[in-house]
Amino acid sequence: MTRHLLAASVALLVSLFLASTASARPLRHGGKLLLTNGITSLEGASGGGLTPWAVIAGNETDEGIGLSAHGTMVEVKDYDYWSAGVAVGFRDRLEISYAHQNFNTNDIGTVLGLGKDYAFSQDIIGVKLRVAGDLVYDRLPAIAIGAQYKKNGQGAVVRAIGAQDDEGVDYYASVSKLFLSRSILLSGTARLTKANQMGLLGFGGDKQDSYGLQFEGSAAWQLSRRVAIGGEFRSKPDNLGIAREDDWFDLFAAVAVHRNVTATVAYADLGSIATVKGQRGLLLSLQAAF
Repeated sequence: MTRHLLAASVALLVSLFLASTASARPLRHGGKLLLTNGITSLEGASGGGLTPWAVIAGNETDEGIGLSAHGTMVEVKDYDYWSAGVAVGFRDRLEISYAHQNFNTNDIGTVLGLGKDYAFSQDIIGVKLRVAGDLVYDRLPAIAIGAQYKKNGQGAVVRAIGAQDDEGVDYYASVSKLFLSRSILLSGTARLTKANQMGLLGFGGDKQDSYGLQFEGSAAWQLSRRVAIGGEFRSKPDNLGIAREDDWFDLFAAVAVHRNVTATVAYADLGSIATVKGQRGLLLSLQAAF
């Protein structure tokens, strides 16, 4: 059922994309302003570190095909996380992405009865369509809709802790705008999800197993063409009786070290994860985009 829902979502977004580009000009090389394609979120979509924005992967404009690749590490008090992935942007309108996530429980794995350094993993396939507006050049902000299919690699374990499923689909809508004269970017996202800790602890739970509406937001100030600072917020569902899930926050700095390379460092507060409170630490991300 989950795969069918994703297939239907992809088919709808692709058909909308084809309709919107039916009279598009031939492909040619072009370039976005620095940092306006964002970085890569933990789930592979272009935007901020914790949440997608209504931007499309790559440096190309509506006359080209863009590409990005990323690697991200998060080191908090008791856990380690890394992800890597790629995304392709078509005419700055349609984005298709893939990300692989790995969440290592370190010593906490022993306490939880899973064994030291037990790791949860997940694969995510995403699709996003910018349906209206533009981040920079239109009075209307960029508006995008998207879906993310998530497949957890530890089905038996996540069910044992109370999750109802090891796969799921998130649906979201984002609105983003860069106020160029003030160098300020604002973005907001509404997400329908059943994912526990993005899906790394499965989907749904013993407390509830229905889609819930979550809100995510970002604000950034571009200090120069190459440097931006800001913060993000992401509300989270709380489906599992065994492990409370808190909202997420971060403060970040992103630097365009090259036309094609962006480095990001953030202080992240992820709250309680898998029964352990106070999970705060550093997020480091490197993105190459063309």
